[in-house]
Amino acid sequence: MRLVDACHFPATGPVDLAVSGGPDSLGLLLLAREAGLVARVHHVDHHARPTSTDDAHFVRELCARFAVSCQVHDVRVAPGPNFEARARTARRAVLPATALTGHTMDDVAETIVLNLLRGAGLDGLSPMIGDPTKPLVRLRRADLHAYVAASGLVARHDETNDSPQYLRNRVRHEVLPLLDAVSGRDVVPVLARQAGLVHDERRWLDELVGSDDRALGDVDCRELRGWPVARLRRWLRARLASPDRGDGSHPPSFDEVERVIAVVRGESVATEIAGGRRVARRASRLWMQEDRRRP
Repeated sequence: MRLVDACHFPATGPVDLAVSGGPDSLGLLLLAREAGLVARVHHVDHHARPTSTDDAHFVRELCARFAVSCQVHDVRVAPGPNFEARARTARRAVLPATALTGHTMDDVAETIVLNLLRGAGLDGLSPMIGDPTKPLVRLRRADLHAYVAASGLVARHDETNDSPQYLRNRVRHEVLPLLDAVSGRDVVPVLARQAGLVHDERRWLDELVGSDDRALGDVDCRELRGWPVARLRRWLRARLASPDRGDGSHPPSFDEVERVIAVVRGESVATEIAGGRRVARRASRLWMQEDRRRP
């Protein structure tokens, strides 16, 4: 079977592609072209590595060779703690919301392990599944790299992908190989299959909760206290999501949801959540006060 047959690209174009110059994103570009789609390439230069500008030149030249539209976004991300997360936020802020990325099945497995370490719930155990911006999640990374090599292209190498400084790299190079050895099998397809099952469960829960479109202050806390806690958590997660400030809307953390549940149960009167927001109980109902200092 051809790799392109395992991709879930949009039926029609044009499509926006996030292309770093690495083998995954080059594979994305090649497969989109093989699928007959008109591509518009976006490259984000974080200026975080001495070679990042060379990456931008490489992508520009490749797009010129392919007669593909190319836009380079210059982003400055200061070195320091949580660099990966801050760079990801900056990247999302400049890319089109519908931009496709070259994440593979291996990325799904790595993200599941990372989310387990962070204590994520169901959403964290089924990352990228059903996401229309991730058309390559049924492909293995090794197969994608072999496809790029067979094209004659020499992808750029991001040396930070080798550094044990970043947790994802340690999961990729240490944790997953150890899990393979312990289980005696390739765990990536196992984790990806599990993610698909969890995604189906999530969709069912979301449908149950989504049928109740009442706002936060519309429901009496006495009613909320009678709900199964799984339903209450899911309902609150949807209503406590942060506003979209250019990098997407983000669900509240587990601790934030648990603190709001304590307010529902009368164990506390109010609590603070991300974005300078405050959730309080008045007259047996929940009310959210936004941070007026924010634009």
